[in-house]
Amino acid sequence: MTATILKNTIFLVLLFVACMTKEALAAQHVVGGSQGWEESTDLNSWASGQKFKVGDQLVFKYTSGLHSVVELASESAYKNCDIGSALDSKNSGSDVVKLNTAGTRYFACGTLGHCNQGMKVKITTITGNAPSSPASPSSSTSDASASRSFASIVLAVALLATLIYLF
Repeated sequence: MTATILKNTIFLVLLFVACMTKEALAAQHVVGGSQGWEESTDLNSWASGQKFKVGDQLVFKYTSGLHSVVELASESAYKNCDIGSALDSKNSGSDVVKLNTAGTRYFACGTLGHCNQGMKVKITTITGNAPSSPASPSSSTSDASASRSFASIVLAVALLATLIYLF
């Protein structure tokens, strides 16, 4: 009886590790890189050097009260800085947006005039199994790549151990 309980406990721990590893594979992208969500940041250049995959997160870091994050409903609203069409608005200074589906999303600063000065970004999210780009990574994506490599190893070991247990 004790051996069965031990085997079941080991199996549950390995299953838990496998599930947690999947979440660890998601990358966090600090919008604007080391400069963050600021007027002086070239957000278009930053975004063009990134690969956004389903499950990843955008992290908007900025001075609360000076800036905000507004998700716009369409490309037209994005191009025209139509903040009135906002789907969502955040203003904590450290906001996280999860990229749950493939497609394009539009973000702008809600502070009057900031969007028109270029404080906006278009994010195109692809499915998680798409190949990574060879673009030079920023520090946040380098950390994410290292985390993904480690998580992949942990997942492989957990799955191998589970197979050994089952057979």
